[in-house]
Amino acid sequence: MSQYEEQLGAGEADPFLRLWTPHRMAYIKGDNKPATGEAGECPFCMIPALPDGEGLVVRRGEHAYAVLNLYPYNPGHLMVCPYRHLADYTDLSVDETAELAALTQQAMQAVRNTSRAHGFNIGMNQGAIAGAGIAAHLHQHVVPRWGGDTNFMPVVAHTKVLPQLLADTRDLITAAWPDPTHQEDRNVPDA
Repeated sequence: MSQYEEQLGAGEADPFLRLWTPHRMAYIKGDNKPATGEAGECPFCMIPALPDGEGLVVRRGEHAYAVLNLYPYNPGHLMVCPYRHLADYTDLSVDETAELAALTQQAMQAVRNTSRAHGFNIGMNQGAIAGAGIAAHLHQHVVPRWGGDTNFMPVVAHTKVLPQLLADTRDLITAAWPDPTHQEDRNVPDA
């Protein structure tokens, strides 16, 4: 790295007003993808052992947890993962399935409360052939959407510009996470 690059830091503005998305290159190169499907190499098995801020964990349940996506499509892109290392949705226990659903609902509420998302893409890719980046550990994506959220950057430059650091997004969503015992938390405050 040049002295100039060290002074600027990754993702910092520079005199040429370039937009940087260095996190995408790590994803493209597969830097953080496990070489095998073994639990010992699985990031979704390792994340729960980390402190919440370091692992980008937003909420922990008994059977599953919600974590920010390290390579988000949009700000607030979360994943809900069971603690147990399994690949197939049909292998989840009844309790794991229920908690996966509950955490997904709560994630939607928290993201709506922090960013006023207009909609969501929710789903999971079952198997590498279906597009799962880490197929060995089931995870459900919760991707907030807004009208006009796809601008020229993804089309022309294959780059998605995110306006906020992941740590800041995590802090906001964690603070807005609803208490499932209080129904009034389901309401989104007026703008």
